[in-house]
Amino acid sequence: MKSPIHPPLPGSDAAKLIQRRALAGHEHLDNLHVRHGEELPGLRSLVRESWQRSAQLQANPDVAEAPLAMDRDELEDYRRQHPLATIMPVIRKLLIQPSHDSGLLVAVGDDVGRLLWVDGDPVMQRRAESMMFVAGADWSEASVGTSAPGTALALDRSIQISGAEHFKRSVHPWSCTAVPFHDPDSGALLGVVDITGTETAVAPHTLSLVEATVAAAQAQLRIERLQLAAAAWEKPRRRSPASAAARGSIGGDRPSRQSLYRNSLQLLGRDQALLSIDGRTVALSARHSEILAVLGMHPAGLSADDLCAQLYPGEGSAVTLRAEMVRLRKVIGELSPEAVPESRPYRLPVELLPDSGQVLTCLQRGAHRIALEIYKGAVLPRSEAPGVVQLRERVSHLLREALLSDGSADTLLKYAELPEARFDVDLRLAILKLLPPRSPRRAAVVADLERLEDELAV
Repeated sequence: MKSPIHPPLPGSDAAKLIQRRALAGHEHLDNLHVRHGEELPGLRSLVRESWQRSAQLQANPDVAEAPLAMDRDELEDYRRQHPLATIMPVIRKLLIQPSHDSGLLVAVGDDVGRLLWVDGDPVMQRRAESMMFVAGADWSEASVGTSAPGTALALDRSIQISGAEHFKRSVHPWSCTAVPFHDPDSGALLGVVDITGTETAVAPHTLSLVEATVAAAQAQLRIERLQLAAAAWEKPRRRSPASAAARGSIGGDRPSRQSLYRNSLQLLGRDQALLSIDGRTVALSARHSEILAVLGMHPAGLSADDLCAQLYPGEGSAVTLRAEMVRLRKVIGELSPEAVPESRPYRLPVELLPDSGQVLTCLQRGAHRIALEIYKGAVLPRSEAPGVVQLRERVSHLLREALLSDGSADTLLKYAELPEARFDVDLRLAILKLLPPRSPRRAAVVADLERLEDELAV
């Protein structure tokens, strides 16, 4: 019988048995065989797999504290501009305010596991500081191992982790429930909402409450965006200075347009990139796609000569580049004047989130399945720009290596459907090693290998 997705009811015999097995499993965490699961019987499958990822990512179960990823100034600036800042009033009303005397903490983190807000019961907040469950800390699987926030992000689904199921031993007195938060328009992963505390934190009603709160917050984010879109289309009207001042005071705490969106650049599996800024999207020309792909890799900017070298296989022309930049500035200026690229050096004044960068971030934290979901194909596959070719090969190579070293049979089968994997013999051999001997899916893989043998022979 497969282990349950969520832990048994707190206090039940089944829950106590799982805790005993998890504690026994911790005796084997220093064993190299843990990576392959031979020494972890009795754990729920998602916990066992998370422990294996945690071990491969070299998270240390004996380090009591999570690492601090941002200092106070960095944290304030980052979360002020983050889309999740918009929905914090909903989180406060539905989760944080009711938790102040309940022995629970509410945390909201970004898409790579950094906690941006931690609030709730003051006594529990002080206790949680000992393991650095605080705003600014990194609670990804790569940093702290198995936990509800980090594992929910790694698997992109709701997760409950109880007591000794945590990879880090200092977290064993705690239990937690976490739900990923997705962009209501694009579906992109924006972050995670978590409840942490004692056994009540993994009660069934807790999961339902967090999921309902996330759904309400996603709906609120969409409403905010619709209101801003309507305001942008509204015809200018003459208003008195007094009315303008009143509007300013009413909307003073309202998030900026930029904070409602993640400005993005879609490069994967397409010859012409899609640029989205402040919720507006435009398809770029092939050359403009290359320029933004390269500038996105160099946030500090590039000189004209360096950018030419990244864009043109032979000797690039600075005159040609300047002409392209004039046209690109016009295109971007129609989306947002604040986003128009600067010169001397050429650089982007706003942060763009390229989908290729999302793949690399997911791979870095061990979230291989999410990386594969995001990966729609090679970066600008027809581009011959040296900088783009370098990015394309890096993303493709790291994804393939990560999947071959740690991917399941299902994940590898999905990867095998990509055009770039059509002639990958080693991939199909790896799939055969992972599939059970009597799996009906083996026949299709064997047939694929025979096809490859014939085609490569020709």
